[in-house]
Amino acid sequence: MANAINWFEIPVTDFGRAKKFYSDIFSTEMHDQMMGPHQMGFFPGEGVGGAIVKAEGYKPSQDGTLIYLAAGEDLTGVMNKIEKAGGKVIQPKMKVTDEIGYIAIFIDTEGNKVALHSPK
Repeated sequence: MANAINWFEIPVTDFGRAKKFYSDIFSTEMHDQMMGPHQMGFFPGEGVGGAIVKAEGYKPSQDGTLIYLAAGEDLTGVMNKIEKAGGKVIQPKMKVTDEIGYIAIFIDTEGNKVALHSPK
């Protein structure tokens, strides 16, 4: 396996609100489309991909799997946009190790616990 993860989905209840939140904090526009009964908004990038998803059976949660989103070279810029966009930072930027870099954890507008990662 090249990667332990090849795709992720973050459940949302209010698709427009969630799309705006993630677009705002990452300063990008998420492409969205219906895929069968799933309304999906795709994170831009190369390699491992993912989306926000509104569909039956998708329930936002602060429990369970924690996804770490790549926040560029320094996660500070993304982290500083979270509360203005309607989320809440629950673990500010902290160094893990020199080799791993830095993380921060937040609650998005839908109630999901999500993390950021950056090398600096």
